[in-house]
Amino acid sequence: MGYPGDRPEAAAQPEWLTLGQAAKYLGVAQSTMRKWSDLGRVSAFYTPGGHRRYRRSDLDRFLDRSGPSGAGPATDGPLVLVVVDDEGLREYVRVNLEAEGYIVREAGGAEEALAALGEQSPDLILLDVMMPQVDGWETLRRIQEHTGVGAIPVIMFSGQVDERSVDEAATRGAKAFIGKPFDPRSLIESTKQQLPI
Repeated sequence: MGYPGDRPEAAAQPEWLTLGQAAKYLGVAQSTMRKWSDLGRVSAFYTPGGHRRYRRSDLDRFLDRSGPSGAGPATDGPLVLVVVDDEGLREYVRVNLEAEGYIVREAGGAEEALAALGEQSPDLILLDVMMPQVDGWETLRRIQEHTGVGAIPVIMFSGQVDERSVDEAATRGAKAFIGKPFDPRSLIESTKQQLPI
């Protein structure tokens, strides 16, 4: 019999895993694991103290259902393209949308966004106004030049905004504008309203 840690699949490993262990086992963030538990995508049991525990066999079944890519996002949900230069914000939005059943592609700026559009047309684009080099307004113009105005719904957002920006977004064909006070959760809610699953 090997020592625990010799092989991840060794029988010496416990059947019940903590939140952190389960997240590591599936290769996702703990916040994703919590969200999946809350949505019922992964079975969780709760200790008298309120801590989550996961049965290894349940996690294995989840991996089997998720296909060869492991615990990656579903492959049949709506595709959302998130265009923002802030990597932390991109990850937050991706993790939360994937937990809701969306497929998410990320772009750090206009060039990456247009490259992603060339590969596969998304069902919705979340577009940051405040980006270096090419801002959101110019990116929106280029996207519309590529796809046509209104062909793909766009939700624009910014932490710095005035009423003119809201009007400008509507004039330029954006479906919604999220501004101050900016809360990333509002992006998730707007996505669900614009693109319900």
